[in-house]
Amino acid sequence: MTSNTSSLRKQKSHVRYIILVIVFIITSVNYADRATLSIAGSSVAKELGLDPGDMGLIFSAFGWAYLIMQIPGGWLLDKYGSKRVYTWSLFFWSFFTFLQGFVELMPLAWTVISLFFLRFMLGFSEAPSFPANARIVAAWFPTNERATATACFNAGQYFALALFSPLLGWLTFAWGWQHVFTVMGIIGFILTFIWVRYVHNPSEHPMISQQELKYITDGGAIIDMDTKSAAKKTSGGWTSVKQMLTNRMLMGVFLGQYFINSITWFFLTWFPIYLVQQRGMSILNVGFIASVPAICGFVGGILGGVCSDWLLKRGMSLTAARKIPIVFGMLLATSLILCNYIESHVVVVSLMALAFFGKGFGALGWTVISDVAPKEAAGMCGGLFNAFGNVASIVTPLVIGYMVKEMHSFNSALIFVGASAIAAMLCYLLVVGKISRMELKM
Repeated sequence: MTSNTSSLRKQKSHVRYIILVIVFIITSVNYADRATLSIAGSSVAKELGLDPGDMGLIFSAFGWAYLIMQIPGGWLLDKYGSKRVYTWSLFFWSFFTFLQGFVELMPLAWTVISLFFLRFMLGFSEAPSFPANARIVAAWFPTNERATATACFNAGQYFALALFSPLLGWLTFAWGWQHVFTVMGIIGFILTFIWVRYVHNPSEHPMISQQELKYITDGGAIIDMDTKSAAKKTSGGWTSVKQMLTNRMLMGVFLGQYFINSITWFFLTWFPIYLVQQRGMSILNVGFIASVPAICGFVGGILGGVCSDWLLKRGMSLTAARKIPIVFGMLLATSLILCNYIESHVVVVSLMALAFFGKGFGALGWTVISDVAPKEAAGMCGGLFNAFGNVASIVTPLVIGYMVKEMHSFNSALIFVGASAIAAMLCYLLVVGKISRMELKM
């Protein structure tokens, strides 16, 4: 260890916040890359001759690959560590985003297949990202800061829509839909370099002080999660998967995440198209208007985590501190159903904003996973959680696409999304029970 590093070790540091900022930015780009086709969707469909059924199929491609790779992705994280797996994940998802900007060069007869393949590979590459985020938070943050930290990176999905929806809408309008994909791909390549340069394990980070390392360790951070010795102790295989799938608490969290993600995927895929087709808004305006619910979702996401940690510090049990924001948030999320009975664009956008605020406030699933995942298989548990949650990335685009195609309206689709919020709330109230860390039987 050099003298400069030794000096840094003796100083007070807050490196965990730098790590969190980097994770937040990358998560925002992660979700922006998922939403690129949604923002550019109307222009892509018009120029390439795609109907709602084609778009629903293409939207679902991401979800198929994302789902398939969750358990393998979790195993890779436990085996090789968050940094190495995340590096390749970030590079390749940026690469496949970039390639979508050139799909028009393919013959029209191959357009659907080409877009489906590129979206499939995007999902394949992004699969380890959120389990890795949960592992990083568990490694870098003590228990009483974990909900806020998790809420911050999870709020990246709303920040992505708030920041990138206007940008991508403007790019579509001014330069053409192709540049939505190429610009986002280039941003991802830049972030890959930043990730490799500045992110390390807590015990190996050159900037962390002994005080900070002791503080997070004493507070319950699993700082040795990615060390070589920890990798050898990793509980792998289907034995640990079977134990997790037969645990009532985890199954309640897994199912709850599926229903919460149904709300997310409506906003990520069909919401901008809903504003264009059912509400008659222009593509340029939609890019800015879609950012309003996203901003509210971002605020709700941060406040939900802060509220949960505040309840915990005020003496509430871990179970109550996590469940209260989830239930309250899901109740607010049902408000989007009221849009079926409203004509005013201002009121509709306000209700959507309230619903997205509620969804963000109650989206504490990743915090709960950080609290309960067995430390020997944290990546695998996160992968299972994300696998259940992202079944919604397949079901929601397809179901809404079918509803819109058959009924020529989004009314039933909004009821479907609102019912998902109620189902998520019931999972946490009736199935999860007490929240505590699961111990694997070795």
